[in-house]
Amino acid sequence: MPWHSLIERGERLTAHPDLAEGYAALLQRLGSVTPFELAVAGGRLMATPGLAFLVGYQAALRALWPSAPHSLGALCATEQRSLRPADMQTRLSDLRLCGRKDFVTAGDAAEWLLIAARCEAPDERPRLSLAVVYAGEPGVTLEKLPPMALMPDISHGRVVLDSAPCELLAGDGWDAYVKPFRTLEDLYVLSAMVAWLYGVGQDCEWPQGLQLRLLGLLAGCAEVSRHNPSTAAGHVLLGGLFAQFKGLDDELNGALAAGPDSWREMWMRDKAVMDMAAGARAKRLAKALGST
Repeated sequence: MPWHSLIERGERLTAHPDLAEGYAALLQRLGSVTPFELAVAGGRLMATPGLAFLVGYQAALRALWPSAPHSLGALCATEQRSLRPADMQTRLSDLRLCGRKDFVTAGDAAEWLLIAARCEAPDERPRLSLAVVYAGEPGVTLEKLPPMALMPDISHGRVVLDSAPCELLAGDGWDAYVKPFRTLEDLYVLSAMVAWLYGVGQDCEWPQGLQLRLLGLLAGCAEVSRHNPSTAAGHVLLGGLFAQFKGLDDELNGALAAGPDSWREMWMRDKAVMDMAAGARAKRLAKALGST
């Protein structure tokens, strides 16, 4: 990570009404970057917490699938609010997908989608493959959902698959992709959000101690990004990062309250996204601690 690019103040990018075009403008600014550099340097440059979240999410996708296209993408696994393979109805047969996924981040802007689909024979236990489809291709329909109160600048949608042609990624869909992505998303979204807050701290001249603690937290994120997301050690270290972040809550609230209302209002509206996966993260941490 070229830390000087983060420590030195950079001009923040203005929010673009088209998420795909805004993301393309970010990549043009950053050039060739690793997933962690994308999350941190990109998150620092974003105009809102929601846009920083989106950058962290895209970074996690690229950590999961290094060959991912440069455009916006999404991982689509949830059906009826469940991630359990046994609850999924989307099916893969002869490189065709049928079914639907209920929650697509940046649904109206994503150009490619990773689809978790059942692929086992009728007498076998549920098994997943991960397939790639492209928006606009035959059999792929993206439906935009109403804006959410949380991060209203990031659209969401559902995808309907009607015998859609696809490409398959190598490996088991659950063990190699869906399961580790939950950890990768936690890490890279945390990295992007902390970088966004660090940028706000620079702009608002927050106390030096708070800025340094945010920078130290990012250094910890850099270390965890080097670990396999499926290892117990990685889960324990990630738990430590979230504990550090939680410990900054009062200090962050005080610094935001002392600055422009716009930053404080955005953060108070959107910060709950950091707690959405807290239950699953706590279970992974407890399991990891039990195995060490």
